[in-house]
Amino acid sequence: MIDEEPRIETLEPGSDARLWAMIAHLAGFLGYFIPVVGSLIGPLIIWQIKKDLHPFVDDQGKEALNFQITVAIAVVVCLLLMIVAIGFLLIWVVGIGAIVLMIIAAIKANEGVAYRYPFCLRLIK
Repeated sequence: MIDEEPRIETLEPGSDARLWAMIAHLAGFLGYFIPVVGSLIGPLIIWQIKKDLHPFVDDQGKEALNFQITVAIAVVVCLLLMIVAIGFLLIWVVGIGAIVLMIIAAIKANEGVAYRYPFCLRLIK
């Protein structure tokens, strides 16, 4: 009987998986060019097309999509709060915060680190 060490497959994402995960996070910027639905469609398309490439792309695609859903909900709340004026300030906070967090997430994904957005509703599991 020969003692063999079990073969362990690495789950570290390759450069292609890291690239697509980064693109999934950056696809949220489509919302600035196609208002209302652009920020949701970009990550959704990337995730649906590339989720079978690597578990990392699947995970980060879902994370990016969940974040964009959360931002969309926050924007709707801000629009409703514009009736009492506080929404005008909050919409800027949401917008700038979303930009900063998407850039951080894209950088982390490109480094192969699974990024988790703070204050994110994880509706898609």
